[in-house]
Amino acid sequence: MTYDIVLVGNYTKDTIVSPAGARQVDGGGFNYGAHVAAMMGLRAAAVTRLAPEDRRVVERLEALGITVFPAWTPSSTRLELRYPGSNPDERIITVSSSAGPITLDQVRPLAGRAWLLNGSFRGEIPLELVRELRGKAEWLAADVQGFLRENGPDGVLRATPWSERDAVLGSLDVLKADAVEAAALAGEEDPAAAARRIAAWGPRAIVVTHRDGVLVLCGGTLHAAPFRHRELRGRSGRGDTCVAAYLCRRLEGASPWQATLWAAAVTSLKLEAEGPLRASRAEIERFLREHYEV
Repeated sequence: MTYDIVLVGNYTKDTIVSPAGARQVDGGGFNYGAHVAAMMGLRAAAVTRLAPEDRRVVERLEALGITVFPAWTPSSTRLELRYPGSNPDERIITVSSSAGPITLDQVRPLAGRAWLLNGSFRGEIPLELVRELRGKAEWLAADVQGFLRENGPDGVLRATPWSERDAVLGSLDVLKADAVEAAALAGEEDPAAAARRIAAWGPRAIVVTHRDGVLVLCGGTLHAAPFRHRELRGRSGRGDTCVAAYLCRRLEGASPWQATLWAAAVTSLKLEAEGPLRASRAEIERFLREHYEV
């Protein structure tokens, strides 16, 4: 079978700490993105690594119609995401355990039109895996955090110089970054300027999320749409949801502008609750009509 989209990345057992308190959430970019693909009715597969004690995550995705290919590991990746204030772009992420890198053996048997790589930090998605998928993907997309962020001696993730930048970015059709990551990568604080700098390194489209919305640079044209959430309860997974929504909508034949609006609407509803998106396609379409005048 050829899947419409294959989402690749480790499950993360997240402890989220904010002024509202601490709570545990089932995370991982592949998990957030798979919920979007399921909502849109695409043929989707997920490739991940996690401990058997977290099997419920696999079972939930399978219940949504996602085909999951898990590798069982002694420990799941565990992250603490600390949001010190009200700015959703400011956070400190600490790693206490890792499920290890995705391997070539996990992806080689699978065929997909699009592949979305959702590493949490450097080392989870090896360069050899990017090169392997470039040879078989119609669309290859990735979250820059899985390459830019390095796990330091103190367990804190920080953006550091990245020797494989040109090799990875030159292989991608779509790159996702949040405003902080885009600035660290491009040396430009303005998201639009950062996106243009990043585009020169190879990706056909750059998706940048920030506290107010999403910006997409595709084919030299900038598209921007605001988030319209009524309350902010689910910051973690914002970018994972947004890039999955954009990519899945493009797979349906939408233009970059249509996909940008769709991604903004999907992400807005995700931001209203912690964990993956729970809204139906009908709810998304209604929200899009009501808040984006389409």
